Amino acid sequence: MGAYKYLEELWRKKQSDVIRFVMRVRNWEFRQYPAITRVSRPTRPDKARKLGYKRKQGFVIYRVRVRRGGRKRPVPKGNVCGKPVNEGIHKLKATRSLRALAESRAGKALGGLRVLNSYWVGQDGLYKFYEIIMVDPFHKQIRDDPRINWICKGKQKHRECRGLTSAGKKHRGLRAQGHLAKKARPSAQANWRRRNRISLRRFR
Repeated sequence: MGAYKYLEELWRKKQSDVIRFVMRVRNWEFRQYPAITRVSRPTRPDKARKLGYKRKQGFVIYRVRVRRGGRKRPVPKGNVCGKPVNEGIHKLKATRSLRALAESRAGKALGGLRVLNSYWVGQDGLYKFYEIIMVDPFHKQIRDDPRINWICKGKQKHRECRGLTSAGKKHRGLRAQGHLAKKARPSAQANWRRRNRISLRRFR
């Protein structure tokens, strides 16, 4: 096995003494930094390389901290003013994952970079920490590389805000296939619009 395979096996067993100790020390260190901070190299190089990272100019890694927990319904004094089926306030979960939220925050803070992918690096009782792989679309090393220069196109701007990253596709329901995902493609909204729009063919 190569070195990356050993690293992968280590990270698979997160309850082992080694990883628990390393995570306890790292989480303390992560908490000392700002919510969005650049790191010189990936914390998990094996995972970063699987998701498209290369150790070359134009690729950068940012670590993002997000608060853990579900999504409380934002209504005044807990009064929904609707049907009883919607009166829940607590124990609700957001549609988007915390990882997708971390990608969005990084993309908004660093508008000149493109979000390629992201991965989990740690968590404690209050926060989850993710590392975001970002690409500079105007760097010559990126624009001249045929394997990554697709991200330089204009339609890849803020792809993390439009559900085009891996985390975004997951919360859009695009991981499922077959009859269970009939209404997810091309998107839930477009599918609904197609099924509910009246199409009057005459004189059109």
